[in-house]
Amino acid sequence: MLIREATREDWAAIWPFFHRIVAAGDTFTYPTDVAEDDARGWWLLAPPNRTVVAVDDTGSVLGTAKMNNNHMGNAAHVASASYMVDPAHAGRGVGRALCEYSLEWARTAGFRAMQFNSVVETNTYAVKLYEALGFTVLGTLPEGFRHPVHGYVGLHIMHRAL
Repeated sequence: MLIREATREDWAAIWPFFHRIVAAGDTFTYPTDVAEDDARGWWLLAPPNRTVVAVDDTGSVLGTAKMNNNHMGNAAHVASASYMVDPAHAGRGVGRALCEYSLEWARTAGFRAMQFNSVVETNTYAVKLYEALGFTVLGTLPEGFRHPVHGYVGLHIMHRAL
């Protein structure tokens, strides 16, 4: 798998699984009925932030990540990131590779830490992966997320020093 800078042309491959994941309403805080133009603007970030895709040897997009500063001003030294893996390619290490890539990007860019603001506590695959990569749960916003199956569940704030 190769991880490379995302281009506007990659959006055609990203949007179908982006839309499917967001519409499911169980892992992201985006509106489930997000319009494609809004989604593109939220996901394809301009430098110095970054959006990447993971592609296989045929060039097919397996997943994507966006990386950015978590805050501005005197808190701009903390990075954040979000990841989406095409469900057709789940369980192949794409999410781990994207997360590891984003950690290295943040380190190289001079960030001192990475923070995830809204990890749905029932997204156990993500929580387990992030913990395996050194993140800890700093706190949980009780009932911060309305899950379509589990009702109101917590949102973890997760952190890792770089």
